[in-house]
Amino acid sequence: MKAGASKEQEPCPVCGRPIVRGPSADRHHWLPRSRGGRDSEAIHVVCHRKIHSVFTPKELASEYGTPEAVRARPEIAAFIRWVRRKPPEFVDSHAKPKK
Repeated sequence: MKAGASKEQEPCPVCGRPIVRGPSADRHHWLPRSRGGRDSEAIHVVCHRKIHSVFTPKELASEYGTPEAVRARPEIAAFIRWVRRKPPEFVDSHAKPKK
């Protein structure tokens, strides 16, 4: 990292907290790679795990391919209210991803 460069990036598209490079940051394909997705976006690991514990790749490809659609799901909205109280570097585990 260059001198004077900030570790913080843009806000997470799911929870809105700043993304800090390191073990708490990940990349998410809004169109799953298994469905032909190529583009990815920075996201918190905890948010990424939550998305994949709630949605199947088929659901992500057909109905939940945007941050707005994901945030509209009640289970994700409750998660966001909870995770917003955590520091940006917070990492937790969730249920295993749906197949």
